[in-house]
Amino acid sequence: MVLSSDGKKPFRQQKPAGSRPAKPGLQVRAAASKILAAVVERKLPLDGALDNEHGNPAYKALNDGDRALVRAILNTTLRHLPRIEAAVSSLLDSPLPEGARALHYVLTVAAAQILYLDVPDHAAVDLAVEQANNDPRSRRFAKLVNAVLRRMGREKQEILASIATISPMPTWFFERLETAYGKDAATAIAGSQLQPAAIDLTVKSDPKGWAERLNGIVLPTGGVRLAAFEGSIPSLEGFDDGAWWVQDAAASIPAQLFGDLTGKRVADLCAAPGGKTAQLILAGGTVTAVEQSANRIKRLRSNLERLGLSAETIATDLTKYEPVELFDAILLDAPCSSTGTTRRHPDVLWTKGPEEIEKLAGLQERLLRHALTLLKPDGHIVFSNCSLDPSEGEAVIARILADTSDVERVAIEPSRWPGLEMAITELGEFRTTPDMLHVPAGFASGLDGFYAAILRHVA
Repeated sequence: MVLSSDGKKPFRQQKPAGSRPAKPGLQVRAAASKILAAVVERKLPLDGALDNEHGNPAYKALNDGDRALVRAILNTTLRHLPRIEAAVSSLLDSPLPEGARALHYVLTVAAAQILYLDVPDHAAVDLAVEQANNDPRSRRFAKLVNAVLRRMGREKQEILASIATISPMPTWFFERLETAYGKDAATAIAGSQLQPAAIDLTVKSDPKGWAERLNGIVLPTGGVRLAAFEGSIPSLEGFDDGAWWVQDAAASIPAQLFGDLTGKRVADLCAAPGGKTAQLILAGGTVTAVEQSANRIKRLRSNLERLGLSAETIATDLTKYEPVELFDAILLDAPCSSTGTTRRHPDVLWTKGPEEIEKLAGLQERLLRHALTLLKPDGHIVFSNCSLDPSEGEAVIARILADTSDVERVAIEPSRWPGLEMAITELGEFRTTPDMLHVPAGFASGLDGFYAAILRHVA
């Protein structure tokens, strides 16, 4: 207690409002709202924002448990974003003013928890109201936040039913899928992104044995799919021994298209993080791994070291790479929009756009044309990427074949891929989509969207 200015009446000294301890969970929601805004407005990749060392400061300030909750909120929100925004809009008498973008993300994050996460409604509502009150720009909307979210909780089932037919993908990308695959297939692909990706392993040998040891199943690709489990990947049997590595089933396909590589000189271009490099080594090839980023080369070397495998590694700009000797086989897993990986990276469709897809398609064509100059006569090159957009796959190959007389397509035989025959196109190219590969109950179905084609340098 201290005396008032007249020296008579005592009063209790007040603490500044900002010094009050935050409500439990408030920092988590604040971090999620800020990062969501950065992803959608500034096209910031989610992996970068959630990096433990270099990520968003609000995220780095949290403990491990709170970080996990932020990740869950953001992944869920981004998977369902168009539906969530439609749900919020349906409960507003009029759109929020342009100056209320921060409030928009507060409402979106809270709505994601109410509609799709196992979070008590009252917690989502109370913390969103607290966020609004703590922001001078949003304070006048605090009662609106309370009313909208409480109503959403009361009418949850009706709201979910009303938004169920809205595509969870951005309109621009769904329309591209519809043009490429048809409406039914596009709808199936969009629906598949609502489920998190499975954990797939590529094993050095004995997939059946590893499936039994790790409570998994053997996939048509020869890999192992794990059931849901609690714990960390490095804690699993075989990790320290380098018996396997994590690699989506679809990502394991391109390297397998070469078959036996014994005695052959092989290049893995754009090689990091090294899963495909490891496959090429195990297939018998003498492998040179090329990657432009020195940091990514370090990661590749570290991964190969854990697996007990070795390859020549070169950090250089691929377009300037000129080997002393040409290669018998080349794998070019080209940089792409990654739109086939939205089950594990739901931010992709919100950080990329049509312009970037076209730009990347041009880059892929330049890289492939240069890679062909590194191939011996009668050598084979596999071109692949994890985009669902044909402009980054089929169209690139079509242009190469149209004006390159000494290159031909080698058709992939569906009979060699039992369980994935539907992924082989009429032209004999691989085109997986996330709605393919249905597996037994207890395991997540699906795989990444991938494209792969084999070309031969005609002697």
